[in-house]
Amino acid sequence: MSNADPVAIARDLLRCPSVTPAEGGALAFLERTLKAAGFAVHRMTFSESGTDDVENLYARIGTGAPHLMFAGHTDVVPPGDPKAWSHAPFSADIADGVLFGRGAVDMKGAIACKVAAALDHLAAHGGKPKGSISFLITGDEEGIAVNGSPKLLKWAAARGERFDHCVLGEPGNVDTLGDTIKLGRRGSQNGVLVVTGKQGHVAYPHRADNPVRGLVKLMTALMDEPLDAGNKHFDPSNLEFTSIDIGNRTVNLIPGEARARFNIRFNDCHSFATLQKLVEQRAAKAAGGKVRWTIQWEPSNADVFYTEPSPFTDVVIGAVAEVTGRKPALSTSGGTSDARFIKDYCPVVEFGLVGQTMHAVDERVPVADLQTLTKVYRKILDNYFR
Repeated sequence: MSNADPVAIARDLLRCPSVTPAEGGALAFLERTLKAAGFAVHRMTFSESGTDDVENLYARIGTGAPHLMFAGHTDVVPPGDPKAWSHAPFSADIADGVLFGRGAVDMKGAIACKVAAALDHLAAHGGKPKGSISFLITGDEEGIAVNGSPKLLKWAAARGERFDHCVLGEPGNVDTLGDTIKLGRRGSQNGVLVVTGKQGHVAYPHRADNPVRGLVKLMTALMDEPLDAGNKHFDPSNLEFTSIDIGNRTVNLIPGEARARFNIRFNDCHSFATLQKLVEQRAAKAAGGKVRWTIQWEPSNADVFYTEPSPFTDVVIGAVAEVTGRKPALSTSGGTSDARFIKDYCPVVEFGLVGQTMHAVDERVPVADLQTLTKVYRKILDNYFR
């Protein structure tokens, strides 16, 4: 049983209304807690034109190697209608052994477990690790991820910080704590397919050029043929159209333009450049010189990543198995995370809570899971520095 109480830490964090990009008191709480344990703590606010300012936190104890980073985010998505919750979203109520609150699993609960595990590890080793432990906490993961982890990592590197490995606390377990560790994630690319026609009266189609026909033709071609077959690490890439936007309220008017938005989740068979080239080649083939089209690619910082198994991943897998009694599946499924930025600085794996209620009304976590996850993180620390 942990001496530092992850449940109490989690409740303090959950009571902070840190909806992106608001700090909400969460980073201030972490600063006080980590400083009291001997960490050097820095809080930085990053800015960029056209975006919200975002406050972040970096804390480190120790000066030598190896250096293990615990990463995460204290920002949360909006709770929606508070009246739809059985417990107020920022009250951190406990009922029947379950802790309720926005961010309980994504991912203030995991941060609380990491802090409790680190405090206990330090207390058992004279207040200092046999190396370095750091916390890299952003307030922009649920947002556009511009003024959070990318800039915080760049700031840390510029001041000479060097990381050996990282554990990110995303809630990747599917059904039960200990069933999944994420070693990678697919990338994400958005685009808009635009087909240009000629406006006209529907009764005289020969005088017009209906862009809807061309749009449907190109959409069908882009959806029919798989982008790839996947590989041993990743599922196949998939392109999904998510909206068709014509904006025509007149039923007897052929529109002059038709648009369709899409998202691609892609594996490491592609880079952004090769993926865009492939999609454009297929669109051009389907158009056959008869459809006027273009694709507007949106900027993306959601690149694909994969962490090769190593002695470090063995430590994490071993800790999960020893504490939970389960052999975790090694997964690359799901959406994007800040691991896409961390992987440029050190190997990173993801292990946190069960993600079934993340972003949902009545987001919640069993108190027992918080205690178990703390034991897993503590075992990772003990074995990593052994």
